[in-house]
Amino acid sequence: MTEIRGNTPLNSTTLARAAPAAAALALKLLQPAQGLLAPGQQASAEVVEVRPGANEFHIVLRLSLPGGREAQLSARSSVPVNLGGGYVVSVLSGDRLLAAPQAGARPPLERLDLSQLPIGTQIQARVAGSQAPTEAGGSFRLLISLLDGPLAGTRLLLDSARALPTGSLLTAQVQGEQLLRFVPLGGRLDQLAVHQQLSSQFARQGSLAGLFAALQGSGDLPDGAQQAAAQLRALLPGFDQLGDPQRLAQALAKSGLFMEATLAAQGGHASADDLKAGLLRLVSQLLPNLPGSTPLASAQASLGFGQALPAFARQMLGNLGQTSRALDFPLPNRLLAALDGEPDLETLLKLAAAAIARLQSHQLSSLAQTQTTADGLQLTTWQTELPLRNGQDITTVQAWIQREEDTTSEAAEHRETLWRLELAFDLAPLGPLQVQAQLIGRSLSSQLWAEQRDTARLIDAELPQLRARLEQAGLVVGSLDCREGLPAPGPRTRLEQRYVDETA
Repeated sequence: MTEIRGNTPLNSTTLARAAPAAAALALKLLQPAQGLLAPGQQASAEVVEVRPGANEFHIVLRLSLPGGREAQLSARSSVPVNLGGGYVVSVLSGDRLLAAPQAGARPPLERLDLSQLPIGTQIQARVAGSQAPTEAGGSFRLLISLLDGPLAGTRLLLDSARALPTGSLLTAQVQGEQLLRFVPLGGRLDQLAVHQQLSSQFARQGSLAGLFAALQGSGDLPDGAQQAAAQLRALLPGFDQLGDPQRLAQALAKSGLFMEATLAAQGGHASADDLKAGLLRLVSQLLPNLPGSTPLASAQASLGFGQALPAFARQMLGNLGQTSRALDFPLPNRLLAALDGEPDLETLLKLAAAAIARLQSHQLSSLAQTQTTADGLQLTTWQTELPLRNGQDITTVQAWIQREEDTTSEAAEHRETLWRLELAFDLAPLGPLQVQAQLIGRSLSSQLWAEQRDTARLIDAELPQLRARLEQAGLVVGSLDCREGLPAPGPRTRLEQRYVDETA
């Protein structure tokens, strides 16, 4: 038994109208019925899967056998077959099966009785079968069995824009006689798992800048580790390169945020210039060279970044801090204890593992903030961190991007996508800076924050030039100002409210 996964609630789903009951069917078995039915023996059956083909229909029958046993048979039919239809089947000979409509069988419901299930009632059900669309872009037909309430045990036929695996558990809210809206309980369970894992990674994470500073001061490293460290340093773009939109897009794509998606798309092969993959390569080269390293550890390292972070490296990290603010942006700069002298292999491994945990914290935070709100707004969030060369120094830029779309059909055609952006970095000699901006259509509103008073004054003096350049790019610029200090933590609503006030 499985549960529906995913963060996006299914669209409203209508009860389907079953076709008129068919006459007896002559079916051709796709598998032998030996051991299930002897020639002439009968059994009741239900159609639980229908897949239209070119000139025939592939169906799956669930048989009810003596002793309470159940079994499934696959067959082909030259005529349409009703999903959920009840039949009495018998083997004629060889691969031939006769299916006659079952007398007294109750067909799946075509509409709900609102006196028994009023509008707003939540029901629980299990997917008992499915039928693929007969044409491209068509609806999936689902057969569900109610598990609770006055209609427990009743079968329903639904038309849905999305396929669901047989055995999935679902919760839906009654919207009308022929309309249900699925409630994404599985998505909420997924979110719980994401938050639990996020807390774990947040406790292990450490600043990326700490690792690169240690690598710059490292001397003799084993050949493999030296090469992995050099490859990792070569991945870092210069701060000035982010002014090129194409290079910026490439840097974000290779920041480690999408490494797992790339692995899935490319059959387990990660990009050689992905930051997270580079960190995992460094770990795999450091681990076998530690004193007391076992052959098993060497074998794990040789498997590369298809494996999880080694447990030994995780254990060394310990509890680096509290997890109560794991979803805050930006992530706090967390450095390990000051290094005395040249860092050894164990310290480098600890720093590399902490850097990987930091990237994973960004990834999990992205998942935790990607959701559909109760009023139909789909929020998709990307959060990542880019280490950059700034002269001889290494600094990092944290980026938080969110796309807001209205998924309700009556508003989707008229509402433009809203984009929110936040940046956080510490650039000498300006000090810590944060940027908040939002864009809808070509209308832009932005707020900058500088921790140092002189920096705030400098930026404020340059804002007229920034406004002019933005307008030259075709944007309609609303609020644009700089403040001293840091933005208050918590829900990101202040900038949105200011934008709405300006355009009311």
